[in-house]
Amino acid sequence: MSAAVRFYSRSGNTKKVAEYIADAIGAKAVSVDSSEAAINEKVDVLFIGGALYAYGIDEKLKNYLESLSADKVGKAVVFSTSWLSKHALDLIKKSLTEKGIKVETETLYFKSKAVDKASAEAASFAKKFV
Repeated sequence: MSAAVRFYSRSGNTKKVAEYIADAIGAKAVSVDSSEAAINEKVDVLFIGGALYAYGIDEKLKNYLESLSADKVGKAVVFSTSWLSKHALDLIKKSLTEKGIKVETETLYFKSKAVDKASAEAASFAKKFV
């Protein structure tokens, strides 16, 4: 089963969670603003994460989500970090669903202060889907 991990992070918290997931499944965590972020070959599972910034997700993440193709992603699994709100999960899921990409109902979320102690939980979560 093939899997990819993509994220966008300003503070580094979502990046840490992406790296925990990637380490657990033997993948590489790649920022959506990297030249390596494109999904050019089909992946069975795409772990995709971001956070809430001023009541929305960052434009770089929005643009990346818009670039995805349903024929290249078997299903998506969404994760997020933030100080206050889980709303980024809903925004990411909505964007993926609008692209015709199947999205797992179960998500992963950490408040920003909890990220440093979240590696085991993130790894356990990721392994459920691969």
